[in-house]
Amino acid sequence: MDNQLFNGKNQILVRALYVGQRLELRNFDHTYSLASSPLMVTAGESGCAVLLRYGVIVLFGLTSMEEAAFMENLQPYIIEPFDQIEFENIVLVEDKNRKECDIQTNIALHAFDIPRLQLVGDILAKSVVLAHYERVIASSFDRIEPLASTLQSRGTTPQKSHELLKHIGEALSIEAKMVGRAEISEKPELLWEHPEHERTYQRLQDEYELQERHLALEHKLSLISRTAETLLDLLHHKRSLRVEWYIVILIVIEVILTLHDKFFP
Repeated sequence: MDNQLFNGKNQILVRALYVGQRLELRNFDHTYSLASSPLMVTAGESGCAVLLRYGVIVLFGLTSMEEAAFMENLQPYIIEPFDQIEFENIVLVEDKNRKECDIQTNIALHAFDIPRLQLVGDILAKSVVLAHYERVIASSFDRIEPLASTLQSRGTTPQKSHELLKHIGEALSIEAKMVGRAEISEKPELLWEHPEHERTYQRLQDEYELQERHLALEHKLSLISRTAETLLDLLHHKRSLRVEWYIVILIVIEVILTLHDKFFP
């Protein structure tokens, strides 16, 4: 089947799209399956696609019209689709004279075979997931930075704890999705069956700085969580202190009323 892909073209466009929280593909039968782990199917006239369960679709060698038709067929299988789709484009070139995974204005592969395309799909999928959460976390920083600045300048905390809890929950959710679903730091199962492509995968991983970007996101998530937890603790302490004062005031009032009743019956 490999030699039928792309109609013999030695240069193709690859598009990775992060379309939703996950793909439910158990009943997806619109195309022919080329491989699994990750799932690779035919798409368009001579292209193909890698479908990742954590919501990423990587399209190889499709025209704009073919992409639109393929995506329309996939819509029912996208769970919790995003309003804003993160995407990444690259050009793959089949060139045995260049170093494998040499990246200039394009990426060179020695062959357009299925295992190599699966590896490219895995790398691009993880890269586009990281790009999505880099944008989300940057937005979280924009929201939480004024809270920390207010604490620094005025010594006051937000009045509503649900906002801080939302920041903590968002950080935990992002970390769970990156580690539990996308498995950013894990090697694909494909390498167990094709260990000869280990170097190819490592070069692509290094080029897209997956480990470094993942580590940077983890540090930012940790900072957001610590900041929100600190502000939440201060808010709870402030409320606890306020309740204690209320209790003291009530006790004082009760004592005054008791004395009043005793000396001024």
